[in-house]
Amino acid sequence: MKNFFFLNIVFLFSFASINSQTKVGYINLKAIMEQLPEAQDAQKQFDAISQQMQDSLREMQMNWQNKYEEYDRQKLIMTEEQRIEIERELSELEKIISTYRNQKFSPNGELYSKQNELMKPIQNKIFKVLKEIAEEDNYDYIFDKSGEILLLYTREKYDLTEEVLKRMINYKKE
Repeated sequence: MKNFFFLNIVFLFSFASINSQTKVGYINLKAIMEQLPEAQDAQKQFDAISQQMQDSLREMQMNWQNKYEEYDRQKLIMTEEQRIEIERELSELEKIISTYRNQKFSPNGELYSKQNELMKPIQNKIFKVLKEIAEEDNYDYIFDKSGEILLLYTREKYDLTEEVLKRMINYKKE
């Protein structure tokens, strides 16, 4: 499906280029990132950090599991106060685990931030080089075909944002 969509876009731009000489290119960002030594180093750092966080989470979960199993084995011989206290402790551990998981692994979490911190400078360099190539060789559009089709570069002259806004304002008045 992705390739079909990409081919349709290329076909449209190729058809447009017959009349207006539009120049379209594409890159495989994933292949570039896999082959750049600095990206490989950043990925190794990220993987190590991720593994450390996952190990910590796994250890916390195992501690909870062990405490729960111990509680489950002995709950029949415990006093009501002991059961309540251990259930409270288990509940607190669950909250701690949940908080840790959210702080580390959520979309706004530490792991995502660390990935961004490590990869963003490399991506910025790639985009800078991409822009230089696009301007030197007069590309109008450059796509990334490695994942979801992404438009990475466009010439400013094709930006219709202001025109759409003007027409939308006038459209509301009519």
